[in-house]
Amino acid sequence: MSEAVSQSRMAKLGWSVDMRALSPFIALAALLVLGTLLNPDFMSISNLTNVVTRASFIAIIAVGATFVIASGGLDLSVGSMAAFVAGMMILFLNAMGNADGTTLAMGMMVGIALGAACGLANGLMVTIGRIEPFIVTLGTMGIFRALIMFLAAGGTVTLSNFALRDLYRPFYFGSVLGIPVPVLTFLVVAAIASLILYKTPFGRHVVAVGSNSEVARYSGVPIARIIALTYIIQGLCVGLAVLVYVPRLGSATPTTGLLWELQAIASVVIGGTALRGGKGRIWGTIAGAIILEVVGNIMVLSNLVSEYLIGAVQGAIIIIAMLVQRSLQRSQ
Repeated sequence: MSEAVSQSRMAKLGWSVDMRALSPFIALAALLVLGTLLNPDFMSISNLTNVVTRASFIAIIAVGATFVIASGGLDLSVGSMAAFVAGMMILFLNAMGNADGTTLAMGMMVGIALGAACGLANGLMVTIGRIEPFIVTLGTMGIFRALIMFLAAGGTVTLSNFALRDLYRPFYFGSVLGIPVPVLTFLVVAAIASLILYKTPFGRHVVAVGSNSEVARYSGVPIARIIALTYIIQGLCVGLAVLVYVPRLGSATPTTGLLWELQAIASVVIGGTALRGGKGRIWGTIAGAIILEVVGNIMVLSNLVSEYLIGAVQGAIIIIAMLVQRSLQRSQ
């Protein structure tokens, strides 16, 4: 009785705790403790900074995936798309030849525009073509991967202008007020995405379409436009991830972005977004991306499990997260 009274008082005061929303952050805290117990160097500033910086690519892409999945869609092409966009961006910078800020800015705009165009292509095939998202993005995954393999002639597309590479390096290796640029980038992307998803009519429409597309249609929601826009957002996020990825190695290969789609989907599911659609948790997705990188880092530092099994562990995490979601759904 007293528990019910205390809960009602908390509700009146506007206090509420969503354990499903908090669970990714609780899991992340538990992993940090586990990592510290296994290796004292795990909690060093340099290691944690490296972990969060390496998670930035997947975190940015997974933010876009949150919109797609919340609307009831799926994008399996993001890893291949990232490789293709990176290769095209590098080829453009090589063709321009000049090592100045204007050339670099133009190359970045090409990367973002191409990512958006790839996302638009996926969205149009899903909406106008009325093909299942799984089939569309499975097909474009193969297309983008083949295109980068063709552009690289089976090898590597490298940024050949060393002066331009030096100019570009701060976009991965630099920092602002002590915060690495990639980390600052995904924080800004997540903040903007949260504003869009939670505070705008478009965000509400995304959730409505994912919850029940027929009800949303009868309510006047432009279904096709909303779905297409989620894929464009996904493409923009891939383009932004490429912008902070390219200066890391200065090259793109046919294996660039391999399994990024698995990691992006895992981040979204771990973060609490329902894979069936109808709910999106941006900051949970960010926590999910960091969790995946922390798991990999613990595996490397502890030697408990071979680092070559990271992909297997990530796949298992997706299955476990789905089982947890299913059990929570049944308990409601």
